Amino acid sequence: MARGITRATTSTFLATSFLKITPPIWKNPSVSLSVPWTQFICKCSLAHHHHQHPIDMSKYKEAFSMQMAMAGLKPHHRIALGVSGGPDSIALCVLTAGWKTNGISAGESGDFVDGLLAIVVNHGLRSESKDEANIVCNRVSQMGIRCEVAHCDWPDGRPKQGHLQEAAREMRYQAFQKVCAQHQIGVLLIAHHADDQAELFILRLSRNSGVIGLAGMPFISQVFSTHTYSLGGVSNNHGLLLVRPLMNFSKQDMYKICLGGNQDWVEDPTNRSLLFARNRIRMSLRDVSSSIFKSELQAVILACRRTRSFINQVCCKLINQAMVVKDGYAIIDLEILSPSKVEDICLSKFLSLVLQFISQRYRPVRGSTSKLLLDYIRTFPCKNSLTAAGCYLCPAPGSKGTKTLVCCSVDCPLPSKMEPFHACTFGEQEHHIRSELEQIIADAKSYSDHLVLDESDVHFLNVTSELVLTEAKRLGILSESTYRSILLLQREETKRFKSKTETELSSDLESKHGFQSVNMSRSEPLQPGHACYFMSRFFITWKLNEEISSSAFSEEANCDLNLGLENWQCHCRSCVVGHGMVAEVRHMIESDWLYLAKFSKCLSNSGKFQQQRDLLDYRADQIPEKINRCLDYARLSAQSALLSLKSIPAAARGGIPVLVNHKGLLISIPSIGFKHCPCLVVSAEFKPRVPLGGGHSSFI
Repeated sequence: MARGITRATTSTFLATSFLKITPPIWKNPSVSLSVPWTQFICKCSLAHHHHQHPIDMSKYKEAFSMQMAMAGLKPHHRIALGVSGGPDSIALCVLTAGWKTNGISAGESGDFVDGLLAIVVNHGLRSESKDEANIVCNRVSQMGIRCEVAHCDWPDGRPKQGHLQEAAREMRYQAFQKVCAQHQIGVLLIAHHADDQAELFILRLSRNSGVIGLAGMPFISQVFSTHTYSLGGVSNNHGLLLVRPLMNFSKQDMYKICLGGNQDWVEDPTNRSLLFARNRIRMSLRDVSSSIFKSELQAVILACRRTRSFINQVCCKLINQAMVVKDGYAIIDLEILSPSKVEDICLSKFLSLVLQFISQRYRPVRGSTSKLLLDYIRTFPCKNSLTAAGCYLCPAPGSKGTKTLVCCSVDCPLPSKMEPFHACTFGEQEHHIRSELEQIIADAKSYSDHLVLDESDVHFLNVTSELVLTEAKRLGILSESTYRSILLLQREETKRFKSKTETELSSDLESKHGFQSVNMSRSEPLQPGHACYFMSRFFITWKLNEEISSSAFSEEANCDLNLGLENWQCHCRSCVVGHGMVAEVRHMIESDWLYLAKFSKCLSNSGKFQQQRDLLDYRADQIPEKINRCLDYARLSAQSALLSLKSIPAAARGGIPVLVNHKGLLISIPSIGFKHCPCLVVSAEFKPRVPLGGGHSSFI
């Protein structure tokens, strides 16, 4: 709801059959925007037509049920709906509520549909948006659907006009993810439909998108949160499952479903503002109203989607066969990968997924960087190193160039902000919801696995974005008239498009996605019992244990030391760790490795701890006997950690999290098992936000 909306009971769109995916023809009603939106009612021809010819809702319900089954969804599943109050989202409410209740109206009995939550987002960009969101919420509640309003905060102020719709969209999905996590819901239905897909195709065509981009929005995708709240919820690295069950419905179908369900909706006047590219394209598409044009445009989009599905299948196979993922880095086997035998578009997508996972960036690798990576990976054996897209690539140690190491480059812009929060534990309900979501995904993927494509079934593998339309015309997918109409739409929008300079684009990405080139040697303090997400990949917690079990001294079995277990309780009140200590987290640097090496060689049971004391900057009169025992434990821990560190390639060690005290003294490297004191309990779980598959992973 960008600038105000008008209430309507119908539209001025002309009716078409359900099977034809055709965008409607808009006839602007004479609406005064000064009239309060809650008082405006649009009366038009389709309402009259509806009274004369009742709308058959059975075909819409049947088609919707089929889409939900394809998504692996069943009526008993917990589901959220993204609702704006427009005809699209109201139609989604009508169909979902009917599907869940088998046509029994919940609103009339005063009860809410079980396991269904509608989310209305108040973007907070206008003074009246709060009231509008509340009115939509009340309207949806009257339909028998539990509804909640999510409010957006803009800490950096209102977005610039040119970025308004994109910024609002990102904020909207953040709000959806937060509310779904709070209510333990893992599935969100969105009301995108066929006309939206057509608009997106023209928009991306005018921006020179490749075939993957021209395929548009997937039927099912997973969005992984950039915020920590999902950790205590249902995500478990699944994120939020987005399902678009109306993708085969047209805009006219949305109005018919609302009318057939006897529901009102609201219209947003900003959807007619030519300031926004999507609106301009929408208006242009309405001028090209022939059914042939619309069906052929959808056929091209379908061909692009089939090509994308094939590419995804190839990438999944390559990931499973040609690479090994470690904690924070990956190794690609070039002999198994056989880069020279893989199509450019498939290999580029594979590399993008790998680098996106390692760098934890949410944007895929494109353009000149993608070409640079292609040239690098096709060189066999691999002899050189390369830094690109936040990653460092080099020959894997001992492989003689037959394998490539891909690790995080701490010298590149990284998602380096450490986010502290209270540690969460999964309860019985969280475990149930997580298992349910995993089953939904498995069922949906099972369906998609039956649609395995052969290379002969796809048309655009070797076609550049500039030649997609030409190839479609050659294959008979597009007629000459439709081909020319699409070209005209593309050229008109391209003329309006003002590209940013490289500097402006870099600045926008850095601001928007939290990437910053900073010295990560120190970070924000982390209190005991709290947790943090470090570099968007490690879930770190720490605390002091008041009582130490004998298992903490397993290293003692390899030496003749007596560490005095009976008197170890609570000694950390005075040792190097220190009772009441606040830790800080940073990435590992070369001096940490040198510190471990020196510490492991210090004298031990002879009682001469001066070397260790020098490392820790202690005076002899400040060190009680208990600290001597603690230092001896740290020495043994350092020796064990050095052995573990040898298994990690030197280039990948920079991504390892390190805990230090307020003086910068190293107290723990949890990934390799080093800690200064047995009373210190530290955990660093590798739990990347962006999983292998991307921040917006689609599989249908």
